[in-house]
This record gives sequence, structure tokens and C-alpha cells, in this order.
Amino acid sequence: MGQNPDDDTTFWRDKRVWVTGGAGFLGSFIVEGLQRRGAKEIFAPRSSQVDLRDIEQVRRALRELKPDVIIHAAARVGGIGANRKHPADFFYDNLMMGTQLMHEAYLRNVGKFVALGTVCAYPKFTPVPFREDDIWDGYPEETNAPYGLAKKMLLVQSQTYRQQYGFNAIYLLPVNLYGPRDNFDPESSHVIPALIRKCILAKKRGDGSITVWGDGSPTREFLYVEDAAKGILLAAERYNSPAPVNLGSAHELSIKQLVELIARLTGFEGRLVWDTSQPNGQPRRKLDTTRAEREFGFVSQTRFEEGLRRTIDWYVASQREDLSPELLARSV
Repeated sequence: MGQNPDDDTTFWRDKRVWVTGGAGFLGSFIVEGLQRRGAKEIFAPRSSQVDLRDIEQVRRALRELKPDVIIHAAARVGGIGANRKHPADFFYDNLMMGTQLMHEAYLRNVGKFVALGTVCAYPKFTPVPFREDDIWDGYPEETNAPYGLAKKMLLVQSQTYRQQYGFNAIYLLPVNLYGPRDNFDPESSHVIPALIRKCILAKKRGDGSITVWGDGSPTREFLYVEDAAKGILLAAERYNSPAPVNLGSAHELSIKQLVELIARLTGFEGRLVWDTSQPNGQPRRKLDTTRAEREFGFVSQTRFEEGLRRTIDWYVASQREDLSPELLARSV
């Protein structure tokens, strides 16, 4: 890919950058963005190489990598089912990874720390669109509250470390992400990859219907992963303030609309069966993205349907073994 005129190569030219989770879904696009911007050195060790829950491994990595900037994209994430099944793991792992890393980064005088939070940190009944100033006005939606609260502590830590120590930590709130390289594991995937996989497999098998959790009424906003990576890098380059910042597309649609769109794009023509015994999750999600545009010029560029097409094409092309006759014979 060619150099984007908006890319700030001068900021990154002399920077050593550690991207936690850099081998993962979002992290891999952040790494590619840094490569295009000409970062001096980019480090993206896997969790098998640096377990961020282990403070001694964190300290060792900081000594060896000597980063000027840390972009903390690592997280233990999953859909509603995974959050309900492992709430303690989601809380502990995310809390320890972030808290220890930021503290040790402060002790080693890291120049900038970019902490990635989550839309799940917002209260369950936040007024729509979600404004950053409303983030403390209630308890998060119950099924993902342990994860949301663990990530929310990074906001408290970034603000207090800035106040007491002058540590340059910023906190970003990405909305639900989607795109190529997403996690399509049915045990832990989010709604878009789960539905893409379910529709494609049902079409291949000739099933007359698919079952979807909830009643289809909740709304969601989704941000294409490449747009998210661009927003994160723009914030790293241009934003140096304590206030949290939303990253989103400002495009809201219902789960029912989402399922119907994915069914159309994948060619699945069967019935949609709504399992109302399963939870809906948060009633509505739509972010106010004014602050990101004002503070560092971020506006998402990818139309939702186009992003879905790219995601579906990637899944079909890269997961052909997953569409084998053996798997197709099994239930989704």
C-alpha cells in the first residue's frame, strides 16, 4: 500500500513502538499502519513470549524492548456466550494485563502509553449517542460488565498517573470492530464473524433456517478494523489529554437488520429463528464521535456493507478447510 498523505511519518521516525496484541486481529492492522508510517522499530511479541499477567515478564520485556510508545491492544475478548462462561477470567486477565503494564511503563519512563478500552465500559442504559462524559453514569450491561469494568480501570489509571506523575497516557473507546482476520471460532467470536460463519455453513449444508440469539431488537455500531487502526495511530500522534475518546463509525443498525444483511451478502435464503431465551445484551450502542474528529481528525471511511463484503470474502478465501464436508456435516 502506498503512503497515505494523512500519515505522520515524522512522529514515528525515531520511535520504538511496542504493540501488545500485535499478532492479533486489531493489533496486526496497527502494526501494518506503523510500518507504512516508517516507525523506527516495531515490537509485537505474542502472549507465549510475554505474558502480560506476569509482572516479571512485563519488566523483562520493557528492559529488552526499550519502547518509546506502547499501544496496548492486547485483551481477552469474546462474545456474550464467552463472557457469561468466563466472567472471572475476563475480569482478572484484562485488569492485570493493563494495570501492570501501565505502571511498569511509567517506572521506565515510556514516552507515551495508548490504552484501548471498550464500548462495554459504558453504562447499560447510556443515552444515545454515547458521549464520553456519560461513562460513569451507571453500571455496564451485566453479561460483559466484568470485561468492561476491567478495561475501564485503564481510564482511571491513565488519568491518575497523568495527574500525579505527568505520565502521558491516553484512553480510547473503540466500538465493536469487524473485518478480515477476525476471530471466527464459534466458542468465542463476536456477532459479525459468528453470523457470517453460521450463514455460510447453513447455505453449504442446505439448511432451511439458522438460530440467532435474542429477539433482534438491540442496536449496534461497528467500526471497520482498518479504520480503527488509523484512528488509534492518529490519536498516538496528535492527542495528549486525559479525557477518554470514542472511536466509532456513527452508523447504528439493529441486530435484525445485521442478520438480514449478512444473510443476503452470503446468499443464505433460509428462515431466521430468534431464540428469545438467550440474552439480547445492551439495548442500544451508538457513539458520539465528535471528540475524535475535533481532537485528532479521525472520521471512519469504510461503508458498512463494503466492510462486510471484504470480511466475508476474506473468511471464504482463508478458511476453506473450515468449509470441508466433515465440518458441514456437523451442527453449527
